[in-house]
Amino acid sequence: MKRQNGFTLIELVVVIVILGILAVTAAPKFLNLQDDARASSLQGLKGAIDGAAGITYGKAAIQGVESVSAANTTVDNIEIIYGYPTATSAGIGAAMTGFSDWQVVTGTGTDAGENKTIKLTFKNSKADTDECLVTYTSAVNANTPAKAEVTSGAGCTPSSKSSD
Repeated sequence: MKRQNGFTLIELVVVIVILGILAVTAAPKFLNLQDDARASSLQGLKGAIDGAAGITYGKAAIQGVESVSAANTTVDNIEIIYGYPTATSAGIGAAMTGFSDWQVVTGTGTDAGENKTIKLTFKNSKADTDECLVTYTSAVNANTPAKAEVTSGAGCTPSSKSSD
């Protein structure tokens, strides 16, 4: 009888067990999809805010009210200051659609004015709300536009902080 070469059943089982142990320990590090999804959602919200603010500024410029700082100035029913939406629901909230997926964490923008901010995070968020935020700040003056910043820390994404 010829001698056959090959693996024994025990050798195959050992290899499968080792591969299983490696998969259990290494896979979560490579498949951290929840944190990536949160980071992408925050960046998407920032982009939507920047886009809405830019379009509103364009409309304000066409109407010639891009440098007006008076309260209750509106463009297409969007409350503005220096041409950009204010940090209120009547400002940036009215300029955006799909805002219902986000919740306001804090806001100092209860009235039109300079240096007002509104902070948004995921609706029904279980993540640390100090670390998973998009902060929108109203325009400070005619030369300093409104801005949106992303704050994403350890409870939200793998990186400590990122802002654009």
